[in-house]
Amino acid sequence: MKNKGAFIVHFIFWLLMAIVNLLGVDLKMTMYEQMVRFGYFAIINISIFYINYTLLIPLLVKEQKKYGLYMLSIFLLIVIMGVIKTFLAALNPEIVLTHISESTEKVYYTKIGKFALVTIFTSGFFIVVSSLIKFAVDWFGNESVQRNLVSEKKEMELQFLKSQLNPHFLFNSLNNIYSLAYQKSDKTPDAILKLSEIMRYMIYESNDSWVSLSKEIEYVQSFIELQKLRFKDGAAVEFSLNGEIDDQQIVPLILISFVENAFKHGVANDPENPIRINIIANQKILHFSVTNKKNKSNKDQMGGVGLYNVERRLQLLYPERYKLNIVNSETHYTSELMLDI
Repeated sequence: MKNKGAFIVHFIFWLLMAIVNLLGVDLKMTMYEQMVRFGYFAIINISIFYINYTLLIPLLVKEQKKYGLYMLSIFLLIVIMGVIKTFLAALNPEIVLTHISESTEKVYYTKIGKFALVTIFTSGFFIVVSSLIKFAVDWFGNESVQRNLVSEKKEMELQFLKSQLNPHFLFNSLNNIYSLAYQKSDKTPDAILKLSEIMRYMIYESNDSWVSLSKEIEYVQSFIELQKLRFKDGAAVEFSLNGEIDDQQIVPLILISFVENAFKHGVANDPENPIRINIIANQKILHFSVTNKKNKSNKDQMGGVGLYNVERRLQLLYPERYKLNIVNSETHYTSELMLDI
């Protein structure tokens, strides 16, 4: 991308220089005269441009930081090229140093000293332009590299967070199924089947950057059903879904940690204080909330790695597009997420 951008800038600059030179071409001039006046001096000016661009700036300014030597090199470059230009003009005075007025048809001669002074300004122009283009191209190139590095770092962090989230969920689910198997519960086969459905979603469908909101909600509902199998009389859960669930897209596995947190740290078998999960959605906004009664016998800190990871993913994937409100009262814990989808 950097090389492509530099090529376009160089192409446009030299195209403009060619157009300016073509405007000054006299069709009455012979091929040799045109070569002397435009070809030779064009080669010298191009040489000035690229000696500064490809050699002096990279070597003396960027690599060695020898600014004094760089200024001396520029001075010598202008002097040497000025001498060459003046020598060519002295060899071809009728072509280079003469000008015929179109109105009076008089021939005007440019003094060699004045011509030498003009060459200094011309060479200085190409030095300045090449420096500006060099620093601009390098600056934008470095900005592009930095953006790519930030993007790659962000992607690596997201993959790391997601890799932590999946084993965390699997570890908790296997513990629950182990408890059912240890109790020789008839619910064990159903729990294994439900877990396989959930894992299928996590392994295959959640690998995409975005999934449909309906699938993500189905995944949450399957998780709730899996959790209910832990309890003899089922878990006390109030699940409500309101609004429009059509073709909205959402980052996968962004909601599950809030529900998992409620089952892990809350009281899930109290009919008077059920886990309340509420989803309200439209085409632009998703409102998701989970409330649970706190289990005082559970000494683990509320939240844990799951909620930390999901909040970090929200920061990376929904910057300035989400609002997370956590209410940790003495008896209840509420997670409320507002998401621009």
